[in-house]
Amino acid sequence: MSGAMTKGYKALIEEANAEIETLSVADAMALHGDPGVVFVDIRDIRELGREGRMPGAVHAPRGMLEFWVDPDSPYHKPVFGEDKRFVFFCAAGWRSALATKTVQDMGLTRVAHIDGGFGAWKDRGGPVDDPAPDGGGR
Repeated sequence: MSGAMTKGYKALIEEANAEIETLSVADAMALHGDPGVVFVDIRDIRELGREGRMPGAVHAPRGMLEFWVDPDSPYHKPVFGEDKRFVFFCAAGWRSALATKTVQDMGLTRVAHIDGGFGAWKDRGGPVDDPAPDGGGR
């Protein structure tokens, strides 16, 4: 690799967290089931298969998120055009902080992410649909 890394992932996450809304697990649990809120799981499909899913959450893989959010993209998903609040989460809250910052920069204004991600959600007793019997490794 030529040249030195000028900004690492920790700095990127710190910058994102300074500009986005971060919900505690307790606050996220209070919103779960609210028809005006869409929870968005950005984890890889294999993670969902291994760890389980949050009931009712929309799965939007991190690698496709910008394309699914943008109404001008051929990959746009209508859910992101709805007048809702979007709460993003990943496994630990790192990817979702970056994703939340990105979609906020794209123009989604009612966005937040869950501090500690799905791991914290599970640890605090949030509802979880069981993992796939084969671990999701299809």
